[in-house]
Amino acid sequence: MTATRADICVVACAEAFRGDGEIMASPMGLIPSLGARLARLTFEPDLVLTDGIATIRADTAPVSGDAGEPVAEGWMPYRFVFDTLWWGRRHVMMGATQIDRYGNQNISCIGPWERPKVQLLGARGAPGNTINHTTSYFVGRQNARVFVDQVDMVSGVGYDRAAQLSEQQRRFHEIRCVVSNLAVFDFDTPDHRMRLRSLHPGVSVEDVQEACAFDLVVPDDVPETRTPTPEELALIEQLDPEGRRFREVAE
Repeated sequence: MTATRADICVVACAEAFRGDGEIMASPMGLIPSLGARLARLTFEPDLVLTDGIATIRADTAPVSGDAGEPVAEGWMPYRFVFDTLWWGRRHVMMGATQIDRYGNQNISCIGPWERPKVQLLGARGAPGNTINHTTSYFVGRQNARVFVDQVDMVSGVGYDRAAQLSEQQRRFHEIRCVVSNLAVFDFDTPDHRMRLRSLHPGVSVEDVQEACAFDLVVPDDVPETRTPTPEELALIEQLDPEGRRFREVAE
Protein backbone atom coordinates (compact mmCIF):
# COMPACT_ATOMS: atom_id res chain seq x y z
CA MET A 1 0.00 0.00 0.00
CA THR A 2 1.52 3.33 -1.10
CA ALA A 3 0.92 6.55 0.79
CA THR A 4 -0.82 9.31 -1.13
CA ARG A 5 -0.53 13.06 -0.54
CA ALA A 6 -3.86 12.88 1.30
CA ASP A 7 -2.48 10.18 3.62
CA ILE A 8 0.58 12.31 4.33
CA CYS A 9 -1.67 15.24 5.23
CA VAL A 10 -3.64 12.99 7.60
CA VAL A 11 -0.44 11.98 9.38
CA ALA A 12 0.74 15.60 9.55
CA CYS A 13 -2.59 16.56 11.14
CA ALA A 14 -2.24 13.67 13.59
CA GLU A 15 1.23 14.91 14.54
CA ALA A 16 -0.28 18.29 15.45
CA PHE A 17 -1.94 16.57 18.43
CA ARG A 18 1.21 14.78 19.61
CA GLY A 19 1.90 15.49 23.27
CA ASP A 20 -1.58 16.86 24.02
CA GLY A 21 -2.63 14.09 26.37
CA GLU A 22 -6.13 14.22 27.84
CA ILE A 23 -7.59 17.29 26.18
CA MET A 24 -10.61 17.89 23.99
CA ALA A 25 -9.61 17.59 20.33
CA SER A 26 -11.87 19.54 17.97
CA PRO A 27 -10.90 18.80 14.37
CA MET A 28 -12.97 20.67 11.78
CA GLY A 29 -13.07 19.06 8.37
CA LEU A 30 -12.49 15.56 7.12
CA ILE A 31 -8.69 15.33 6.99
CA PRO A 32 -8.21 17.00 10.41
CA SER A 33 -10.85 14.58 11.76
CA LEU A 34 -8.93 11.65 10.33
CA GLY A 35 -5.74 13.04 11.85
CA ALA A 36 -7.24 13.35 15.34
CA ARG A 37 -8.66 9.83 15.14
CA LEU A 38 -5.36 8.42 13.93
CA ALA A 39 -3.53 10.16 16.78
CA ARG A 40 -6.00 8.68 19.27
CA LEU A 41 -5.55 5.17 17.87
CA THR A 42 -1.75 5.39 18.01
CA PHE A 43 0.31 7.81 20.10
CA GLU A 44 -2.37 9.92 21.88
CA PRO A 45 -4.92 7.45 23.29
CA ASP A 46 -6.23 9.92 25.90
CA LEU A 47 -7.53 12.48 23.40
CA VAL A 48 -11.17 13.30 24.03
CA LEU A 49 -13.38 13.23 20.92
CA THR A 50 -17.06 14.07 20.69
CA ASP A 51 -19.71 13.16 18.16
CA GLY A 52 -20.05 16.85 17.32
CA ILE A 53 -23.38 17.09 19.15
CA ALA A 54 -23.40 16.20 22.83
CA THR A 55 -21.68 12.83 23.34
CA ILE A 56 -18.08 12.10 24.30
CA ARG A 57 -17.24 8.95 22.40
CA ALA A 58 -15.29 6.09 23.93
CA ASP A 59 -14.86 4.53 20.50
CA THR A 60 -13.03 5.99 17.51
CA ALA A 61 -15.56 6.05 14.72
CA PRO A 62 -14.71 6.17 11.01
CA VAL A 63 -15.41 9.36 9.06
CA SER A 64 -16.98 7.51 6.13
CA GLY A 65 -18.94 4.32 5.78
CA ASP A 66 -20.88 2.89 8.70
CA ALA A 67 -19.95 4.62 11.97
CA GLY A 68 -22.17 2.29 13.99
CA GLU A 69 -23.86 3.14 17.26
CA PRO A 70 -21.69 5.50 19.34
CA VAL A 71 -20.12 4.12 22.49
CA ALA A 72 -20.58 6.99 24.90
CA GLU A 73 -18.29 7.70 27.83
CA GLY A 74 -19.62 11.14 28.72
CA TRP A 75 -22.03 13.94 27.98
CA MET A 76 -20.95 17.34 26.68
CA PRO A 77 -23.79 19.58 25.54
CA TYR A 78 -22.82 22.83 23.87
CA ARG A 79 -22.69 24.95 27.02
CA PHE A 80 -20.12 22.59 28.59
CA VAL A 81 -17.71 23.13 25.69
CA PHE A 82 -17.01 26.63 26.98
CA ASP A 83 -16.00 25.30 30.40
CA THR A 84 -13.30 23.32 28.58
CA LEU A 85 -12.44 26.07 26.12
CA TRP A 86 -11.80 28.88 28.61
CA TRP A 87 -8.97 27.22 30.53
CA GLY A 88 -6.90 25.87 27.68
CA ARG A 89 -7.97 22.21 27.70
CA ARG A 90 -8.84 22.10 24.01
CA HIS A 91 -6.99 21.93 20.70
CA VAL A 92 -8.96 22.91 17.64
CA MET A 93 -7.81 22.42 14.05
CA MET A 94 -9.70 24.79 11.78
CA GLY A 95 -9.60 25.75 8.13
CA ALA A 96 -8.54 29.13 6.78
CA THR A 97 -9.80 31.05 3.78
CA GLN A 98 -6.85 33.39 4.35
CA ILE A 99 -3.86 33.18 6.68
CA ASP A 100 -0.90 35.55 6.99
CA ARG A 101 2.73 35.36 8.13
CA TYR A 102 1.82 35.81 11.82
CA GLY A 103 -1.02 33.29 11.81
CA ASN A 104 -3.95 35.68 11.59
CA GLN A 105 -6.81 33.72 10.04
CA ASN A 106 -9.84 34.87 8.06
CA ILE A 107 -13.03 32.87 7.54
CA SER A 108 -15.35 35.89 7.52
CA CYS A 109 -15.24 37.76 4.23
CA ILE A 110 -13.14 38.67 1.19
CA GLY A 111 -12.70 42.39 0.71
CA PRO A 112 -13.46 45.18 3.21
CA TRP A 113 -15.90 44.07 5.87
CA GLU A 114 -18.04 47.17 5.33
CA ARG A 115 -18.74 46.02 1.76
CA PRO A 116 -17.19 42.61 1.13
CA LYS A 117 -16.86 41.03 -2.29
CA VAL A 118 -17.67 37.63 -0.78
CA GLN A 119 -19.42 36.86 2.50
CA LEU A 120 -18.10 33.71 4.21
CA LEU A 121 -18.89 31.97 7.50
CA GLY A 122 -18.33 34.90 9.84
CA ALA A 123 -15.81 34.86 12.68
CA ARG A 124 -17.71 32.02 14.39
CA GLY A 125 -15.69 30.82 17.40
CA ALA A 126 -12.29 31.68 15.97
CA PRO A 127 -11.48 34.68 18.23
CA GLY A 128 -12.23 32.73 21.40
CA ASN A 129 -10.53 29.59 20.12
CA THR A 130 -7.26 31.30 19.33
CA ILE A 131 -7.03 33.23 22.59
CA ASN A 132 -8.15 30.49 24.94
CA HIS A 133 -6.44 27.32 23.75
CA THR A 134 -4.15 25.73 21.17
CA THR A 135 -5.14 26.18 17.54
CA SER A 136 -3.84 24.60 14.34
CA TYR A 137 -4.98 25.01 10.73
CA PHE A 138 -5.45 22.81 7.69
CA VAL A 139 -5.48 24.21 4.15
CA GLY A 140 -6.28 21.65 1.46
CA ARG A 141 -5.31 23.83 -1.52
CA GLN A 142 -2.50 26.20 -0.75
CA ASN A 143 -2.00 29.20 -3.02
CA ALA A 144 -1.13 32.89 -2.75
CA ARG A 145 -4.79 33.84 -2.36
CA VAL A 146 -4.92 31.82 0.86
CA PHE A 147 -1.42 32.49 2.22
CA VAL A 148 -1.76 36.27 1.99
CA ASP A 149 0.33 39.26 3.01
CA GLN A 150 -2.53 40.58 5.15
CA VAL A 151 -5.91 39.00 5.87
CA ASP A 152 -8.98 41.01 4.90
CA MET A 153 -10.49 40.46 8.34
CA VAL A 154 -9.02 38.88 11.46
CA SER A 155 -11.15 35.97 12.64
CA GLY A 156 -8.45 33.92 14.36
CA VAL A 157 -5.87 35.94 16.28
CA GLY A 158 -2.24 35.71 15.15
CA TYR A 159 0.95 36.26 17.10
CA ASP A 160 1.39 39.95 16.23
CA ARG A 161 -2.07 40.81 17.55
CA ALA A 162 -1.80 38.52 20.56
CA ALA A 163 1.39 40.36 21.53
CA GLN A 164 -0.72 43.48 22.10
CA LEU A 165 -2.68 41.70 24.84
CA SER A 166 -1.68 41.33 28.47
CA GLU A 167 0.24 38.26 29.56
CA GLN A 168 -2.86 36.98 31.35
CA GLN A 169 -5.04 37.45 28.25
CA ARG A 170 -2.67 35.60 25.95
CA ARG A 171 -1.49 32.88 28.35
CA PHE A 172 -3.18 30.09 26.35
CA HIS A 173 -2.51 31.52 22.88
CA GLU A 174 -0.63 29.02 20.70
CA ILE A 175 -0.80 28.46 16.98
CA ARG A 176 0.91 25.13 16.84
CA CYS A 177 1.10 24.48 13.12
CA VAL A 178 -0.43 24.90 9.70
CA VAL A 179 -0.75 21.81 7.52
CA SER A 180 -1.34 22.31 3.80
CA ASN A 181 -1.38 20.04 0.78
CA LEU A 182 2.23 21.11 0.15
CA ALA A 183 3.98 21.35 3.50
CA VAL A 184 3.82 21.86 7.26
CA PHE A 185 4.49 25.26 8.85
CA ASP A 186 4.97 26.58 12.37
CA PHE A 187 5.79 29.88 14.07
CA ASP A 188 8.89 28.80 15.99
CA THR A 189 10.86 31.94 15.14
CA PRO A 190 11.98 34.89 17.31
CA ASP A 191 9.24 37.17 15.95
CA HIS A 192 6.72 34.35 15.40
CA ARG A 193 6.71 34.64 11.61
CA MET A 194 5.59 31.58 9.70
CA ARG A 195 8.37 29.05 9.18
CA LEU A 196 8.55 26.15 6.78
CA ARG A 197 8.82 23.08 9.03
CA SER A 198 8.70 20.27 6.47
CA LEU A 199 8.00 19.61 2.80
CA HIS A 200 5.68 16.88 1.64
CA PRO A 201 7.42 14.33 -0.60
CA GLY A 202 7.84 15.64 -4.16
CA VAL A 203 7.37 19.31 -3.17
CA SER A 204 10.18 21.87 -3.38
CA VAL A 205 10.83 25.03 -1.39
CA GLU A 206 10.19 26.96 -4.60
CA ASP A 207 6.77 25.29 -4.99
CA VAL A 208 5.80 26.37 -1.48
CA GLN A 209 7.15 29.90 -1.74
CA GLU A 210 5.31 30.40 -5.03
CA ALA A 211 2.10 29.50 -3.21
CA CYS A 212 2.66 32.26 -0.61
CA ALA A 213 2.15 36.00 -0.99
CA PHE A 214 4.79 36.68 1.68
CA ASP A 215 8.33 35.51 2.38
CA LEU A 216 8.46 32.44 4.57
CA VAL A 217 11.19 31.76 7.09
CA VAL A 218 13.05 28.88 5.44
CA PRO A 219 15.71 26.98 7.43
CA ASP A 220 18.90 25.87 5.70
CA ASP A 221 17.81 22.25 5.95
CA VAL A 222 14.09 21.53 5.54
CA PRO A 223 13.15 17.92 6.33
CA GLU A 224 10.56 15.88 4.48
CA THR A 225 7.18 15.37 6.11
CA ARG A 226 7.07 11.85 7.42
CA THR A 227 5.05 9.26 5.57
CA PRO A 228 2.63 6.97 7.39
CA THR A 229 3.77 3.58 8.56
CA PRO A 230 2.06 0.48 7.12
CA GLU A 231 0.08 0.21 10.36
CA GLU A 232 -1.04 3.85 10.08
CA LEU A 233 -2.02 3.38 6.45
CA ALA A 234 -4.19 0.43 7.42
CA LEU A 235 -5.85 2.51 10.14
CA ILE A 236 -6.47 5.40 7.75
CA GLU A 237 -8.16 2.99 5.36
CA GLN A 238 -10.35 1.67 8.19
CA LEU A 239 -11.25 5.22 9.22
CA ASP A 240 -12.05 6.33 5.67
CA PRO A 241 -13.05 3.23 3.68
CA GLU A 242 -14.88 5.36 1.08
CA GLY A 243 -11.77 7.42 0.34
CA ARG A 244 -13.34 10.80 0.98
CA ARG A 245 -9.91 12.22 1.88
CA PHE A 246 -8.98 12.17 -1.80
CA ARG A 247 -11.66 14.78 -2.52
CA GLU A 248 -9.87 17.23 -0.21
CA VAL A 249 -6.28 16.58 -1.30
CA ALA A 250 -5.42 15.26 -4.75
CA GLU A 251 -2.03 14.12 -5.94
